[in-house]
Amino acid sequence: MKNNSLTKKLIKRYMLTVIGFIALVFIIFIIGAAVCSLKIWYPDDPDYIILKSIKTHKWLIGGFLCFITWFIVTISFLVKWTRYINEILNASKKLTTQAEQPIVLSEDLKSIQDELNAVRENAVHNSMLAKEAEQRKNDLIVYLAHDLKTPLTSVIGYLTLLEDEPDIPQKTREKYTSIALNKAERLEDLINEFFDITRFNLTNIELDIEKVNLSRMLEQICSEFLPILSEHKLSWNLDIAPDINLMCDPDKLSRVFDNLIRNAVNYSYPDTEITCVLTKQDKDIHILFKNHGKTISPEKLSRVFEQFFRLDSSRASSTGGAGLGLAIAKEIVELHGGQINAASENESISFEVVFRNDL
Repeated sequence: MKNNSLTKKLIKRYMLTVIGFIALVFIIFIIGAAVCSLKIWYPDDPDYIILKSIKTHKWLIGGFLCFITWFIVTISFLVKWTRYINEILNASKKLTTQAEQPIVLSEDLKSIQDELNAVRENAVHNSMLAKEAEQRKNDLIVYLAHDLKTPLTSVIGYLTLLEDEPDIPQKTREKYTSIALNKAERLEDLINEFFDITRFNLTNIELDIEKVNLSRMLEQICSEFLPILSEHKLSWNLDIAPDINLMCDPDKLSRVFDNLIRNAVNYSYPDTEITCVLTKQDKDIHILFKNHGKTISPEKLSRVFEQFFRLDSSRASSTGGAGLGLAIAKEIVELHGGQINAASENESISFEVVFRNDL
């Protein structure tokens, strides 16, 4: 719209300039004729022949002067427009070579200047986000590669002890076997995170929609987490309304709930409850997960759905994830036409998922 307005403005200025100059030529022509008519001319006057010729061919001369005027004005405007085009082309090149520097154009091109600077700022912002995401991904791979070595070393160490010491007491043998199993499971989790990184960056998530009893799905998923909650000294506080149905992809949506519950488990204080609430308000379905844990700062809260972002920077194995769970959850929810929000205050953390349901 701005470019269209600029074109109209330049054409209007060109037309007015052409008409103005042609009018000026006619005015000068008329004034000259009026001045000449005030004097009495004689046939033997040297200027009489010239003036007589001008009068005889006045329309031809007038047309010629108009053409010359139009030609000069047109050339001057073409030169100006060419300069404008060159300015825009040079500015476009700066977007790729000198994106950090603001674009400065002529006053007539201010609207284009503003658009190009908006594009430049957006490109710089996206470039920074891409660099940050790439750096986080590279750091994550380094961390995960290091973390892979730790449980693998433990598994090999304990299995070697079991093989080299056949007379180890049964209780000690069971202890070593349990530790090796836990480390192997941790190793499996880390390998799965590598696959998550690959899937999340190289493929688009596709949905297989069907009618699902959301109430039963949540009840089943929550029951499956009872051993994990017990291990972390946590308990459920469930308030799931019965027989709420939703058109969704059950496999993808179960992953959303799985990620949110695991997040609640990892960041909960011991001996506290994790709340799961499912309600239907008009045509909106609300799912709330709330746990008691360290309050998340507003700056971190605004980034919890970013790829590879982790609340803790210590890489502790108890909470060490790839930083993809919430990002994937957000994408799946939005693909379903829903929205997901996070909040944290007074040592509580909550995630609410809202779906529009027309069933």
